[in-house]
Amino acid sequence: MTNFMSQWVYTPVVKDHFMNPRNTWQEEENFQADGIGEVGSLACGDQMQVLIKVENDTIADLRWLTYGCASAIASTSMMSELAIGMSLEEAYNLSPDMITEALGGLPEHKFHCSVLGDKALRAAIDDYLEKAERDNPFKSNVAKTICECKGVTDVQIEDLVKRGEAKTLEQLQEITEFGTVCGKCKQQVSDLFDEFKHIYNV
Repeated sequence: MTNFMSQWVYTPVVKDHFMNPRNTWQEEENFQADGIGEVGSLACGDQMQVLIKVENDTIADLRWLTYGCASAIASTSMMSELAIGMSLEEAYNLSPDMITEALGGLPEHKFHCSVLGDKALRAAIDDYLEKAERDNPFKSNVAKTICECKGVTDVQIEDLVKRGEAKTLEQLQEITEFGTVCGKCKQQVSDLFDEFKHIYNV
């Protein structure tokens, strides 16, 4: 019982960011965003929107809005504090582990909440670069190869799902040819596919 209950204990930092969230979006503020990232779905639980201002390839300011649990709110609040002042490259590489560590840890079953903040920030940077008609040199830095035989990365899978080009696992396989050689990656690709469909509500 002790171990089970301990998983629900939030650190003082998490409680502080939940009760006093930083950099939240306020309608009356009229925040003019250079890039907007949105992930999640109200139908599935957590939904998150991140708005960024960019100056000299640096996150000059950031606002966010989320519907979710205490962990999601605290994680996004901490993410906003960490991201402001970072270069676009640093912000793009801001990981869930870094956010969770800054919070002093999250209950194990709540770790996925920090992933939403990470994805929304990256989506906002993607949006900024796309609007500026610039290439995105950061994606390759965060990409992890999932299918070694065909060189398919998690970022490639994410992009195909996000853009709606792969609406089913079969379509994803037709495009990338994952799992057509040794097949060891099939379960991992399937899990990632389901995760990205949930995150981007597609």
